[in-house]
Formats: sequence, C-alpha cells, structure tokens
Amino acid sequence: MTQTTHPLAGKPLVLADTLRSGNAWKIRLACGFMGLALTRRTFDIVQGDLETNAFARINPWRQVPALLTPEGEWLAESQAILWYLAQGTPWLPQDRLAQAQVSSWLSFEQTQHMHAFAQPRLLIHLRQTAAVDDPAMVAWRAIGMKAAALMDAHLAGRTYLVGGAPTIADVALYPYTSMAEQGGYDLSAFTHITAWLARVRALPGFTPLLETA
Repeated sequence: MTQTTHPLAGKPLVLADTLRSGNAWKIRLACGFMGLALTRRTFDIVQGDLETNAFARINPWRQVPALLTPEGEWLAESQAILWYLAQGTPWLPQDRLAQAQVSSWLSFEQTQHMHAFAQPRLLIHLRQTAAVDDPAMVAWRAIGMKAAALMDAHLAGRTYLVGGAPTIADVALYPYTSMAEQGGYDLSAFTHITAWLARVRALPGFTPLLETA
C-alpha cells in the first residue's frame, strides 16, 4: 500500500531518533510504507545526547522522535508526526467516523498500551536492570495483557484495526506489540494479534527496527 503520490514526496524529512526507540520506529515504518525518503539523525541516550542544549533546540522536551518538516519546523510526539505524515493519504481515512476510530486507537496506544509494553522492554532487555519476574515487571505485564486482550478481541474477523486497509493506527501499535517478548510477554495465545503482526510485517515498504536486521 505504498502511496506513490504522497503530498510530501520528494520533500526533505529529517528524523531525530535513537537506535532502538520504538516510538521513532513508528515514524520510520510510516515513511517506508508511504514511500517517503527519510534522513535519520540518530542520538545516543547513554552518551547524554538528549540532555544537550543542541538537542533542546530540536525538542525542548528532550525526547525522540522529532521530525524536521519541509516547513522548517521540528515536530515532536510520534502520534502527531504520524498524523502529519498520513494527511492526504489512505493511511488516514477521510471518512469522519473512520478517522475518529483511528484517533481512538492512537489514544489507546498511548494511554493503555505503550508504557506497559515499553517499560519492561526498557528495563529487562535494553538496560538489563530488572528481572523478568520482578514484581514491577509483573505488574506492567498485567496491564499490558489487558490491552492485548482488547486488541485481540477487536481484531477477530478483521484484517486491520480500522476498516479493511492499514492505517496509522496499525503503524502506531505495531512496534511495541511486536517487541513484547523483550519485556517478558508471551502473546502466543492471542492468535488474532499474531496474524495481524504478520500482515503488517508483510506490507510493502516494511522497515525493520535495526537496519542490519
């Protein structure tokens, strides 16, 4: 579903990210699916890159991702960037209800899903400062499994989260769901999620988290 006539086609897009950021991966996925060229400026959290004054000029909130738009403005927050990129494309339906449903799933990802999946991955897999069975990790996964159950039930009989074609709702929810095992999750019982992950991964333009993958 690559968009060959994207409104931003041929225009410069620069992404400020870190190597393994799930939120930044959403933007790279979106650009790959939409056929948009993207230049990466990859920063190192461990080296303190996000705490510098130079990075504060990119994003005063000192977070990635941030996108330098053709208008010359840095845009922060993954959901806002996805919305910006998807306007005028099938990745953001024009139908009023469908567009609202996409917005609902973007909100779901931020409020009920992301932190419960991202925190265990961060502490267990990336920083290696927590064990899989640490009480805090178990608590995070209890929250995440509830979110996964809601997703799985919704995907029963559906190909994608909204309508019959992929949208930025699928892009937003793919990264941390696909990396759930790194936080000690076992989502194998959620067969509809498993099938959905495979469908998203098979879309033209899919971009892996690590370029060497």
